[in-house]
Amino acid sequence: MTESKKKFSFISVILSVICVVFVAEAAAPAAAIGNAQFFWWIFLIVTFLLPYGMVVAELGTTYDSDGGLYDWIRDAFGDKWGSRVSWYYWINFPLWIASLATLFPDILGMVFGVEIGLVPMLVIELAFVWIVVLMSFSKVSDAAWILNGGAVLKVAIAVAVGALGIWFAMNNGFAGDMSVQTFLPDLTNTSALTYLSIILFNFMGFEVICTFAGDMQNPARDIPKAIILGGLAIGAIYLFCGFGIGAAIPADQIDPDFGMIMAVQTMVGSSPIFSIICIAFLITLFANMASWSFGVNSVASYAAKHGNMPKVFAHENEKSGMPTGAAVVNGVVATLTLLLQPVPIPAISEGIFWMLFSMNVVFLLISYIPMFPAFLKLRKVDSQRERVFKFPFKGTLMIVALAVPAIELVLSIIATIVPLSGAEVADKLPILIGVVVFIVLGEVVRVWSARGREDEYRGLTPELAAQRLAEETADETSDEAEPAHVEAAAVAAAAAPAGRVAVEAAPTA
Repeated sequence: MTESKKKFSFISVILSVICVVFVAEAAAPAAAIGNAQFFWWIFLIVTFLLPYGMVVAELGTTYDSDGGLYDWIRDAFGDKWGSRVSWYYWINFPLWIASLATLFPDILGMVFGVEIGLVPMLVIELAFVWIVVLMSFSKVSDAAWILNGGAVLKVAIAVAVGALGIWFAMNNGFAGDMSVQTFLPDLTNTSALTYLSIILFNFMGFEVICTFAGDMQNPARDIPKAIILGGLAIGAIYLFCGFGIGAAIPADQIDPDFGMIMAVQTMVGSSPIFSIICIAFLITLFANMASWSFGVNSVASYAAKHGNMPKVFAHENEKSGMPTGAAVVNGVVATLTLLLQPVPIPAISEGIFWMLFSMNVVFLLISYIPMFPAFLKLRKVDSQRERVFKFPFKGTLMIVALAVPAIELVLSIIATIVPLSGAEVADKLPILIGVVVFIVLGEVVRVWSARGREDEYRGLTPELAAQRLAEETADETSDEAEPAHVEAAAVAAAAAPAGRVAVEAAPTA
């Protein structure tokens, strides 16, 4: 009797893309760019999302591995860069959990009309952190309802905010200037440029879908379609939600922490609609963290097994196989981060969400930069491998299509952490220091993790790629041949005279 396995339908895959990639809490910082966000969204969909999505689609359908982004970069450049990327990709997650935890007390205070003190605030934040940790112990195949439900709620909130914005503007006019020039990019507005990294961040996460390949009905078909269709849908959702926020609050007054919630409150006051949207928003935070945890923790665990992350990350639950070691470390790091809040530094005590969220954004963006040169190298050294989906450009056009998104990542990171004017020093300096500290810590972790490795993997060569492909082909041939041996043996047994079973064991490869 074979054990049945739950599978994701294509609709579930699309909903999973939306749940993982669409980040409701990022709508306000993006809206703070002003009307120029519409230009930047369209510009970055064309120059970043499409090439990035097609790279992920090719790599995700070509290489069947549990490591995703980490595996692609490690195969291209070896253990040293694989370890760095696994650290950057992982550290963003506990920082993200901590940043979202800081939203809970204030939003609950707005809903119930109370002011929450320091101790209860920390209790609420830590409760969120450890609930997320416990949720990440569940198997992805048993958590489709989390992904689907989270996606539906996120879209409902975005549509509600956009619709309220239309209603508010029709009755009260737009809060900000709607002249034509405000829709054009202003490269001298350094405050707005700071938030461009948020738009790129809002496109991140498609490779997490590749880690669900084993739970999909047809991953070779569904992954590319889900990335393209899901990406376009997400861009449209963000634009509609950003329009609603901008209709209620002038761009220069949008709070990156609570901009969307304050926009709703401005439009409908403290009505039941406001409370419903707030509670739904908080629920989506759980769904978002649960969906990301499946990919991030698996990558960290996988890297630890290769000696590229500390061994604690490799611990898995014996029954479920889930990477509980990484999940627990997430909770510990997020907890320690949140306990810094009583420190009397304005950037920490007053702007804790944006400080942590921007650091999370920066590390996630950093981890994607080497993916583009890794793609080129794998194309070169592993050219014999069959590619179900192939990046459509060639030659110089392909180089340009890959260079542009990589450059955009670098520039957006610089705009986020480097003070571009004297007025930004107080806000950005703590973020810059935090990023530098975690990069240095990552180098320490890389060296420490490598101590148990016997050999230093330096990446694929054409010879090694050919050898690996031959081994994989032999394994597939063996797997296909074995059922035929079993069937032949069964036929022989059925044909044997009564009272005598003479089954000859067939050799297996």
